[in-house]
Amino acid sequence: MTLQPVAPPHPLTVAEYLAIGEVEPGYTELVEGRLVMCTSPVYDHQEALLALALQVRQQLPPELGAVLDLDLDLQFVPPDGPGTVRRPDLVVTTVEARMRLRREGGVLRASEVLLVAEVVSPSSRRTDHVAKRAEYADAGIPHYWIVDLDDPITLTACHLAGEFGYRDGGPVSGRFDATEPVALAIDLAALAG
Repeated sequence: MTLQPVAPPHPLTVAEYLAIGEVEPGYTELVEGRLVMCTSPVYDHQEALLALALQVRQQLPPELGAVLDLDLDLQFVPPDGPGTVRRPDLVVTTVEARMRLRREGGVLRASEVLLVAEVVSPSSRRTDHVAKRAEYADAGIPHYWIVDLDDPITLTACHLAGEFGYRDGGPVSGRFDATEPVALAIDLAALAG
């Protein structure tokens, strides 16, 4: 996904960003108060994401849920500050967070998230591997998966390691088995569609 900065009249808060709504084509994210335009993902990206989400969702315990492409406030600043809202490809969160969103509206909060996953597109490689990796770690999200669709398809599972941000064991192909945040077995070849 190609990112193109768009200049708002001033750095936006999360509430101001949410009031704008969607900008077509593609979607927006908010980075330190600046709107960032992202192109819509291609077919292979969406096919892999759907296959990943189905595998994850089928294995989650009832108190957790998985959702695609939902705005996520990284909570770097107070509500009146220039916010950062990303839209991960996949988010695993609690049913409690879903119920809060139903009651209050607004946006999912980083503090409510156990796992985020990004499926790498050719134009999002640096953003997914560098920028979002650092941001998600800074936001305190315990687990971050980076799924790369190059042949062979790989998954790099990152976990918080204190002041060092995320650590990972390198990319895995074939089958990925996780024990945290919950036990999950992912057939990566099935993401090829």
